[in-house]
Amino acid sequence: MGYRREDVVERAIEVLDRYGLPDLTMRRLGQELGVRPSALYHHFANKQTLLAAVADELLARGLSAAPDGPWDERVATAARRLRDSLLAWRDGAELVATVHAFGLGADAAPASLAGELAGSGLDEELVRTATRTLLHLVLGHAAEEQTRLQAASAGAIDAEPEQGSDFEECLRLVLDGIRVRAGDRVVRS
Repeated sequence: MGYRREDVVERAIEVLDRYGLPDLTMRRLGQELGVRPSALYHHFANKQTLLAAVADELLARGLSAAPDGPWDERVATAARRLRDSLLAWRDGAELVATVHAFGLGADAAPASLAGELAGSGLDEELVRTATRTLLHLVLGHAAEEQTRLQAASAGAIDAEPEQGSDFEECLRLVLDGIRVRAGDRVVRS
């Protein structure tokens, strides 16, 4: 049976969520689909392009435009939605961070943040810096949460589940800094 590119991505997401990123291989995916791994290269040049397609699909499922409101509230909403979309899938943060770092995709993550920062009054260079800062916060925080949860569930560490997250406080801290810089730009203009 032939598979469409979308079918392969869908099954790859299932494999990712069931087994994790290290076990999302072309061989395993081929087994899951009942085809030889070489058949997957009809749709993807290599594993990295497959991972990029998976990351893009995870983000497409989880991200949406923030509702109207002040720019900082829209940015906070975009950051929360990005974090939620990463945490919804096993190793989602690691996957998106890797794909983004390699420049292979996951462009929706920074684009969602940058789009909401557009009304902040920052110049283009500071929008790029603020976007990277927020992206690093979200990716790093979500990756740490996922790693700790998985390590605890596997018995690799003796830890109780976290009773809360400091993500909101971290986000407020970063947004406070961006507001100050945006205010500086408005005052200097």
